[in-house]
Amino acid sequence: MSTAPTSRPAEQAPAAARALSAAVSSSARPPRPGALSTALAFGWRGLLKIKHVPEQLLDVTITPVLFLLMFVYLFGGAVAGSTSEYLEYVLPGILVQSVLFVSVYSGVALNTDVTKGAIDRFRSLPIWRPAPLVGAVLGDAARYLLAGIVVVAVGLIMGFRPGEGPLGVVAAIALIVVFAFGLSWAFTTLGLVMRTPSAVMNAGFMLLFPLVFLSNIFVEPSTLPGWLEAFVDVNPISHLVTAARELVDGGVDGGRILLVLGEAAALTAIFAPLTVRLYRSRG
Repeated sequence: MSTAPTSRPAEQAPAAARALSAAVSSSARPPRPGALSTALAFGWRGLLKIKHVPEQLLDVTITPVLFLLMFVYLFGGAVAGSTSEYLEYVLPGILVQSVLFVSVYSGVALNTDVTKGAIDRFRSLPIWRPAPLVGAVLGDAARYLLAGIVVVAVGLIMGFRPGEGPLGVVAAIALIVVFAFGLSWAFTTLGLVMRTPSAVMNAGFMLLFPLVFLSNIFVEPSTLPGWLEAFVDVNPISHLVTAARELVDGGVDGGRILLVLGEAAALTAIFAPLTVRLYRSRG
């Protein structure tokens, strides 16, 4: 009978631990990821979610087309006398509306990560703490661009001809995306306050609808009652629509563009720190 000693698991464990420690300690620790690279990684994560669930693009492809077709062909003759004239007037407004509606989903996506526990896993990583928030908002900019491109493409097919050409359209879309970036922080704040994604969506559209429809998107403010015209004139969305129309058709007012940029900066300055504070307080 063989009497060769057999090693026991208790004796093998220290040897395995020493081998693992030697392997780990022999390699240099990778550098800590920077804030920008981490934020961009989370932005790319948002784009990958669209790749795997392409139905998310329905709100930026189908809805803007329906709004544009419906308002131009149903109300164009009654409002402006002809559909072609109304198309020139309403398209920049529909462009603003479509992009701002998409910004609501920044809060919905964040709340989905919260309810599914993804945020808790992100908080355990050795990364810049606000990176998931900043990256998600940056990633949504691709959705804003897509919504803008769809509206302009359909408008061109319908006969829309921008007075300032492609450069004016690009400048208008860029201004709208900047404003939507600031507004999306308000909806991310909402996403951390509400309990479910559906509640975020309902509350977001309930807040956004009055601002969108009580603006100069669809009709001239001068045709409205005095008290309503006063509200439309101070509505930030009206400022954005007017600036977009000027960029597309000519006659750019630099002061109005600065006003829109200032309003976008104010939204970011108010709601971005509030979102980060709520995010940190969940720990």
